[in-house]
Amino acid sequence: MADKDLSPVTVIGLGLMGQALAAEFLKGGHPTTVWNRSADKAADLVSRGAVLAATPADAVTAADLVVVCVSDNNALHAVLDPVTDQLRGRVVANLTSGSSDQARADAAWAKGLGFSYLAGAVMTVPALVGEEHSVFFYAGPQEAYDRHSAALRLLGGGTTHLGEDHVLASLYDVSLLGVMWGTLNSFLQGVALLSTAGVRAEEFLPWAAKWIDVVKVFATDYAGQIDAGDGEYPARDATMEVHFGALKHLLHESEAQGVNAELPRFVHGLMERTLAGGFDRNSYAAMIELFRTPEK
Repeated sequence: MADKDLSPVTVIGLGLMGQALAAEFLKGGHPTTVWNRSADKAADLVSRGAVLAATPADAVTAADLVVVCVSDNNALHAVLDPVTDQLRGRVVANLTSGSSDQARADAAWAKGLGFSYLAGAVMTVPALVGEEHSVFFYAGPQEAYDRHSAALRLLGGGTTHLGEDHVLASLYDVSLLGVMWGTLNSFLQGVALLSTAGVRAEEFLPWAAKWIDVVKVFATDYAGQIDAGDGEYPARDATMEVHFGALKHLLHESEAQGVNAELPRFVHGLMERTLAGGFDRNSYAAMIELFRTPEK
């Protein structure tokens, strides 16, 4: 019988990410079984010691931990629905991108069929799987995560169990993607502005990175203000009124220099609505009141 820390793992789905996952399990010494609709994608893994299963049923019965990374939720069910009898008692860790609604429905589906389900999210790219800073989120039964945490932690040093509520993986995923796009879009807006004065993106980059470190200080204060739940939002750095005045300069310069002004114009509108709500003397954290309000 295999050592508990080197228990067999099955990986279903061998796109670039699935191949990277399986390779990391092999590197960590876990007997690894793989399956993919196109078997040729397994060739390199098989050359390194993986076992190619002939069918999904063979794949899921080869290990207690079944890691799935396919194109979407429909593909997941197309593969697993016919083999649910074989899944009974096992742990399925789903690293397929999906919504919180799908995570909730899939958790109920798994519970009804007698197997454990971990909803997952991948916050890295295939080339960085296994690196210390790579993050993999899991949400679902603590016992299921603990049973295979040693294997799952091989995928990245930032591997984290978020809690038993399956929706958490999807919500963290999209929330962090929002932070990424917001940061990148703002960086690109700045690059576009400075390019009108002949400044190259590489010249701007170190200053943008330093400023992001300062913004992290603001965000730390704002998180505490929001979690206090008292609606006070004390302006320890600048008031919403001051932020609004500065945003007007960004909007003006974008328009004056002939670059796209949609992003600052959109934020201008959000700030206007927050000010109209009576938060002019509060910190920028008061914007949370607007973000928590559904569109009318």
